[in-house]
Amino acid sequence: MSDLNATAAALLGLLHDGPATGGELVAGAEERFGAFFSVTRSQVYRELPALHKAGYVRLGKQGPRSSQQYLITAAGKKAFKAWVTSEATPDHLRSPLILRVVHAGVLTPKQRQNLFESARATYTEELDEAKAAVKAAPDPLAKAVAEFGQAHAKAALKLLDAVASS
Repeated sequence: MSDLNATAAALLGLLHDGPATGGELVAGAEERFGAFFSVTRSQVYRELPALHKAGYVRLGKQGPRSSQQYLITAAGKKAFKAWVTSEATPDHLRSPLILRVVHAGVLTPKQRQNLFESARATYTEELDEAKAAVKAAPDPLAKAVAEFGQAHAKAALKLLDAVASS
């Protein structure tokens, strides 16, 4: 069993592509993981010193505006592989939409309607993007992830249909 948390593992996975600064890791996480796994700037800058202390990353070149580059070490690669191959645990869903729906009782009917309409537009756009990602997927793994995104957007739209009619 790996001692990494999912955020640390995500950063080590990104560092497999090469050295990166904290800002580059934030951008890389957004690009690679999208809506499936959010990594905030504060999480990145909290995890990097811990990964360094554990010997999983080493410091690289210092860039402009005191940006620090990080490189994965052999120990980091080993820890990452142990995390990837460890037993899968249930996902912990953090959905702002579901949180808003749970608390929608504090809203006026008009506010609820606006919330649901806004969310519908967001998830309709997400569904369109996921459909395009399925078509553009370069390999079966990327296609499977894109199909999951499609199913997630469809599930959110189904939720919105259910609550909008109640």
